Amino acid sequence: MAAAPVRQRSGPGGQRAQLPPCYYEGYLEKRGPKEKASRRLWTCLCGNSLYFFNNAKDTHYVEKLDLSGFVSLKDDCSRDRNLEAARLILQMKDGETKLTAPNLESRELWKGFLYSVIDLNVPSYLTLLPGQLQMLQEVVDKERARRRSRNPARAPPSPLSVPLVGEIPPCFRPVSRTEAEVLLERHPDCGNMLLRPGRDGCSLAVTTRQDLNGSVFRHYRVTQRDQGGYVIDVENPIPCATLHEVIDALVEKTAGTLQPFLLEEPYEENITYVSANDENGERILHTAPSSPLPRAPALPPKQGFSPLSRSPAPDRRILTSPVPASPSNPMRRLILSPSPLTQTLNEELKMKLEKRRASQE
Repeated sequence: MAAAPVRQRSGPGGQRAQLPPCYYEGYLEKRGPKEKASRRLWTCLCGNSLYFFNNAKDTHYVEKLDLSGFVSLKDDCSRDRNLEAARLILQMKDGETKLTAPNLESRELWKGFLYSVIDLNVPSYLTLLPGQLQMLQEVVDKERARRRSRNPARAPPSPLSVPLVGEIPPCFRPVSRTEAEVLLERHPDCGNMLLRPGRDGCSLAVTTRQDLNGSVFRHYRVTQRDQGGYVIDVENPIPCATLHEVIDALVEKTAGTLQPFLLEEPYEENITYVSANDENGERILHTAPSSPLPRAPALPPKQGFSPLSRSPAPDRRILTSPVPASPSNPMRRLILSPSPLTQTLNEELKMKLEKRRASQE
């Protein structure tokens, strides 16, 4: 029997009737951290927990797995005796649980429902149909309402609702736990540690990724102290004055193995704008010309003062203009003392004129 969206049962009393609302159910093969063989169990996702029954008609569950200790969820590509089966590895704080779905489509749906309940957000990176995404959104809304009714004094958990104060490190990303893992795995060259909002909406978290025969993710809670500053909630808490010191402390504790995640966002190379066509009203995207802007025209120089303007080229006819008769004037001596070449040309012209006059007479 394949997994399917839940139709609420109205059977006789028992443990099933006392469970949180069931969002998804179906048969899965399960093998826990201490189990040597897999068992085929009817699995129900009720609230924030997985409940396992021997079959679909049982009212008393045989095992419960609380998802509050969730660490990661990834595909298991190892072969199964059933070639159509698709495996999952559910990593919890207390160990690893292996789940096997009947087929790839069923596995993708289980991942979608699990991520929706854990992160209270519909995952956008799974291969699902629009109708299936709508089902996940309804599950998110129901689970938020359920948690709000259980904790009326607190705001509903949201991975993006934490208030940030002070200077924020550049490795901060407003993403959920799952989205942080996807970012770190897709861009390993950009760093392996990012700061993000905590799942409870009241704290922060640091997600790290390292490679040990595959991706190994770790998540560290960072809470704000009443007296100011922050603390990394580990076995021996690490106090920090600022969020920058939180990141620096993790880099220092790991001898530089952990590095802040810095993803360079792409920027546009051209300026574009949208305008409407005057004839048919159709809106078209245009690219602005990339030629440099024209320079502003220069202001006219002030009258009587032009320090940068060039003096006009000297007019050779100035040599024939009258010059003061002072014998000490150097220009007079320059003009009245022609060069030898000039004297020769003048004599030749005189001789030609005299010959022409003699021939005319």
